[in-house]
Amino acid sequence: MIDDPGSAPPDRLRVGSGAQGFDAEAPLFVISVAAQLAGMHAQTLRSYDREGLVSPGRSAGGGRRYSRHDIELLREVQRLSQADGVNRAGIRRIIELESQVEALRSRLAEMQRENAALFAEVDALRTQASMVATVAASKAVAGLRRDLVPFTAPGNAVVRWRRG
Repeated sequence: MIDDPGSAPPDRLRVGSGAQGFDAEAPLFVISVAAQLAGMHAQTLRSYDREGLVSPGRSAGGGRRYSRHDIELLREVQRLSQADGVNRAGIRRIIELESQVEALRSRLAEMQRENAALFAEVDALRTQASMVATVAASKAVAGLRRDLVPFTAPGNAVVRWRRG
């Protein structure tokens, strides 16, 4: 399965966060180095690539190039297979579900940012509307003909009422 190196395949599982200043998605490692880093044989990596479990980037010449993320994913596939006894179809499904969860988390975060921005905009509009209403009310009071309708400013007087 040959992937466009500019786009991440949909079956990527988010594992770990990578080192600071290092792009975890950068396809850097040739298959022999990736196999050594993952603690596997290179043929296992080729098999996982053929089955679509881990799809590395490709060099201009077509050679596989594994990223730090791919190495972490290889370790996760190995753990699921050997330690947990999950078959390859199960591993593929787990990877798909993890990818969906990550996409949903990303979308949720995006929507939360949009929601916060909208709330800030609503608050700004409410403040602006309040100021406009205050100005309009003061102009309306100023425009009253006081000889027709006498105006008295509202006071703070408290009236005591007795039941009688």
